[in-house]
Amino acid sequence: MTTQDSQRDGTSPVPSVRRGFGARLRAYFLTGLIVTGPVAITLYISWWLINLVDDWVKPLIPRSYSPESYLPFSVPGLGLVAAFLAITIIGFLTANLVGRSIVGVGDRLLNRTPFVRGLYRGVKQIFETVFKQEGTSFRRVAMIEWPGEGLWSLCFVTEPPQGPLADALPDREHVCVFVPCTPNPTTGYLVMMHRDRVREIEVSTEDAFKFVMSMGIIQPSAPRGPDQMAVPAVIRNGEVVTG
Repeated sequence: MTTQDSQRDGTSPVPSVRRGFGARLRAYFLTGLIVTGPVAITLYISWWLINLVDDWVKPLIPRSYSPESYLPFSVPGLGLVAAFLAITIIGFLTANLVGRSIVGVGDRLLNRTPFVRGLYRGVKQIFETVFKQEGTSFRRVAMIEWPGEGLWSLCFVTEPPQGPLADALPDREHVCVFVPCTPNPTTGYLVMMHRDRVREIEVSTEDAFKFVMSMGIIQPSAPRGPDQMAVPAVIRNGEVVTG
């Protein structure tokens, strides 16, 4: 609408707001931060993990088999590749009769060693429970009214109580749930609750961990259809927008 049309209609013209150089510079910086921040943090964590595994594994590689003995520079990730190959080979050998026999000897040895057998049994049971393909541990996300009435917490359904724990409960309709802490989901609370009080929700484990680690900023979203695409952040009128 022009100024003459506004005067003819009796309305005042809407002034166009122009943002200064400082506001536009701030918008450009925020957009650049949105783009480069996740990339930089991901690269930093990946590089830290590679160096951590290299420091553990490289000293175990014989010098004659290490490419760094023949190259004038260090090869990052060599320890990570060696660890992956070693774990895969151990898994392959364990699948046959000879490998199972060797693993059985080592298992019996650790189970008979004082002070070590308790730790070994606990860690082994955790790995077998979490990583077994047919299991459902930590693959089901739920919500419980905890720590008080009207207070809801996100949780992960693990395994139902068994043995003496199940016998001590009023009935066997209880499940074990793990309530993670924010922003470190590796710590939390183990709660045994009646199955009726646990509300399972259609949220993936990955989205649930993101929700906890971000302190509720990254909300779980419903699965997107093929026609729904994420809209990248852009600058419009000097402001960072998403559409």
